[in-house]
Amino acid sequence: MAHTVASARRGLLVAAGACLVLGGCGFQLRQAPSFAFKSLYIGTTVESALTRELRRSIEYSGAVEVLDAARLPTAQAVLDVLIDRREKVVVGLNATGQVREFQLRTRFRFKLRTPQGKELIPETEMLQQRDISFTESAALAKEAEETLLYRDMQTDIVQQLMRRLAAVKTL
Repeated sequence: MAHTVASARRGLLVAAGACLVLGGCGFQLRQAPSFAFKSLYIGTTVESALTRELRRSIEYSGAVEVLDAARLPTAQAVLDVLIDRREKVVVGLNATGQVREFQLRTRFRFKLRTPQGKELIPETEMLQQRDISFTESAALAKEAEETLLYRDMQTDIVQQLMRRLAAVKTL
């Protein structure tokens, strides 16, 4: 019994020591980003899965209101989506000329400005790409894998974009 109490105390001391060490080195959990603007209009011609996820992420941060087109003049910042495209390119063929490998790409080009036209982030392109093998006998499974890879690339781009938007310090 005394051994288990001593063991529990030792474990508690080790955990407390680890907390002190991590706190002392500046470690902290990732927090929601803070933005220099309180309202944002996302200008896009087509509402894609990527722009929907971006809109949700910004709204979830709680610091910024995403405005609709009718309220564009009241926005503090405007995110112009110039290109939001998924691409699928053949990169490998077998000896008989059948597709063996694809490269999936998600391309997103944007710029951030004030409604008056002051450029906050110049035109920037983000590109994610993944390779995927292909076999005709597993076409359905490869289609599901392709969907997952596109979703993963989309999430990566949204996270990068959130960090870039948070890096803007002045309007």
